[in-house]
Amino acid sequence: MGVANDAAEFSLWLSPRILRNVDRILVEPFKWEEAKAGAYLTALVAIAEHSEGDVVEPPRTVHDCSHHEDNLILDLVAEVGALLVVSNDVDLISMSPWRGTPIVTPEVFRQKVDGMRRHARRRH
Repeated sequence: MGVANDAAEFSLWLSPRILRNVDRILVEPFKWEEAKAGAYLTALVAIAEHSEGDVVEPPRTVHDCSHHEDNLILDLVAEVGALLVVSNDVDLISMSPWRGTPIVTPEVFRQKVDGMRRHARRRH
C-alpha cells in the first residue's frame, strides 16, 4: 500500500467486490471491529484516488480461471488496462503473465520497486 500511497509510479485500482472481500476478511478471520475495518477501507479508497486509480465496477467479461473470484479480479485488470497485478493468490500467480500482464506477489513487487528506486537515486 505504501508504494501506491506514494503515488509516484503506480496507481491502485479497486472494485466494490474487492472492497467487500477485504472487509469480510478483516472482520471474520482477523476479528477486526467493524469501525476499524471501515476506516481501513476508507484509507484504501483514498490511496486509490490519490494514486490516480479509482474504484471501478468492471463488466463481467473474463472466464479464464476456474475460480469465480479470480475472474472478477481479472475483469478489473482488463477494464483498467493494468500493466501489473500484485496478488498472493496462487491461482492468479500461476496464470502470469495473463494476457501479457505480469502477476507478482507483494514481496516480489516490493523488491522490484525498491531496486528501481535505488537505481533512480544513483542516477541523480
